[in-house]
Amino acid sequence: MDLNFNKNEDHNKLLLSDLRQKFTKIKLGGGEKRIQKLHAEGKMTARERIDYLLDAKAESIEIGAFVGDGMYKEHGGCPSGGVVVKIGYIKGKQCIVVANDATVKAGAWFPITAKKNLRAQEIAMENKIPIIYLVDSAGVYLPMQDEIFPDKEHFGRIFRNNAIMSSMGITQISAIMGSCVAGGAYLPIMSDEAIIVDKTASIFLAGSYLVKAAIGETIDNETLGGATTHCEISGVTDYKAKDDKDALDKIKNIVDKIGDYEKAGFSRIKAEKPALDTNEIYGILPKARSEQYDMKEIILRLVDNSEFEAYKEGYGQTIITGYARIDGWAVGIVANQRKVIKTKKGEMQFGGVIYSDSADKATRFIANCNQKKIPLVFLQDVTGFMVGSKSEQGGIIKDGAKMVNAVSNSVVPKFTVVVGNSYGAGNYAMCGKAYDPRLIVAWPSAELAVMGGTQAAKVLAQIEASALKSKGETVDEAKESELFNKIKARYDEQVSPYYAASRLWTDAIIDPLETRNWISMGIEAANHAPIERPFNLGVIQV
Repeated sequence: MDLNFNKNEDHNKLLLSDLRQKFTKIKLGGGEKRIQKLHAEGKMTARERIDYLLDAKAESIEIGAFVGDGMYKEHGGCPSGGVVVKIGYIKGKQCIVVANDATVKAGAWFPITAKKNLRAQEIAMENKIPIIYLVDSAGVYLPMQDEIFPDKEHFGRIFRNNAIMSSMGITQISAIMGSCVAGGAYLPIMSDEAIIVDKTASIFLAGSYLVKAAIGETIDNETLGGATTHCEISGVTDYKAKDDKDALDKIKNIVDKIGDYEKAGFSRIKAEKPALDTNEIYGILPKARSEQYDMKEIILRLVDNSEFEAYKEGYGQTIITGYARIDGWAVGIVANQRKVIKTKKGEMQFGGVIYSDSADKATRFIANCNQKKIPLVFLQDVTGFMVGSKSEQGGIIKDGAKMVNAVSNSVVPKFTVVVGNSYGAGNYAMCGKAYDPRLIVAWPSAELAVMGGTQAAKVLAQIEASALKSKGETVDEAKESELFNKIKARYDEQVSPYYAASRLWTDAIIDPLETRNWISMGIEAANHAPIERPFNLGVIQV
């Protein structure tokens, strides 16, 4: 391997090491002391509960591990959004599990907590897979109630989704494993079946202090809403469990009896590992944003047997399209090409930029995949659409609109991997979060923004310098440099994959070598949901 390969490898492995260190810290939730306190109460942590519930040694993926990262500092932070979400297997059946983390503000709901819970429900509804709730929450975080209570995508939407999923026949099972109060009490009881842990769990619309204040009644929480009350008197809950493990065992037994599902019928054969070494991805992916690389070399290290059937290979070469298999599943791949391309006409096309011919090719390919019922995988490293008079006169807006139309109306499941840049309208055309990918993940090398940090900082620094000059202030070269560096530092923080992940613009930041597993589990989940409407592009300008 050449020196550049080794430099790239070292850089990408350092990014991966940073990812692992951050995740190790995130897994502690509210910290060691709060974990110890939970154990002293005879309770397991959210992660321990999920690990016990999911089949041992089976694959699982975590949604939104970095949600809340760097947010709510004035409130002490909210690691993982105060809730842990994983897709895995219970008795061999694929499920999504949502567990409140009681070490983070007693499991209270921050605004981002609601967004993450809604994302989990969205995944369950899109894929029609069972959803399990492990409830241990003090309810809405009151200092921020105005940002979580009344809007369409706030706390109340959770219960609306409970009702919708029930009507769709999607299994919902809840275990009340700690506090469950006020409006939050509806979530487990709107599930199909509810389990409550004796002595350590309770559920009520108002706790003993509020009852005393409201109606003058003196009563303890256990009598008010404990397991005996709700299993033997009110009939609100269906099963009493003696401890956390007993509750989780009951969930396993219930899931074990669920019948088979109608399948979408996506093609799958025996999986093959890539013939080329997947570890070489670290050396191929460049350290510098300005460097070129061949995206096809990445693709060949992600797909089964390193076999890729390119579609329109010689046309629209700044986007690669073609068929392959990932873990046995048939997929159609749409990927940005970062090499500078010389066309047959002798013109140069910049890598990572979408040109009219590339957009035209991608549109046709997406339509073909919908026709053949083949899931789509988007590999993003895009700086946007080509600009300038030649592109405008050539109809770049029209061709870009066609591609966006095809992505928007696609009925086969879509999966997005942000490999490098994800800028501007390129993010949209390559199936960014706004275009409903079933799963969207980023590699540690990813950047998401309207434009790159350097370009944005230059524009913003020029605007700020002009504003200062208009006020009569002197702006010399040193001042311009200071403005640029200050703005770029702020912008670089915002384009970080962690900034995006903390706000759930992506579902996860992953090791590139985990990509095959994420796509495979995603397609398996999607296979639970037969396609219910035909592919129709609507009105487009041909």
